[in-house]
Amino acid sequence: MLIDGIITAVVVGAILGALGRLVIPGKQKIGCLLTVGIGILAALLGTAVARALNVAHTPGINWIQLAIQIGFAAVGVALVAGGTRRR
Repeated sequence: MLIDGIITAVVVGAILGALGRLVIPGKQKIGCLLTVGIGILAALLGTAVARALNVAHTPGINWIQLAIQIGFAAVGVALVAGGTRRR
């Protein structure tokens, strides 16, 4: 993986993590780095699921893949935020 791929993964991860946090109601007490990490994982999982469903390559903006990725980010944020509240 080249440096531009890493930078792209971090930027997309930050955006997806932020969108995932916006979808979940209430305040989540997790840090920015954890949010980016969740977003990166959501991007990878969402892309894999979109490829499995054969919707990864569509003309224009790929709204289906983006929705899948945001869904994974929201679930990841909810799981992590729920796990950190119990301490």
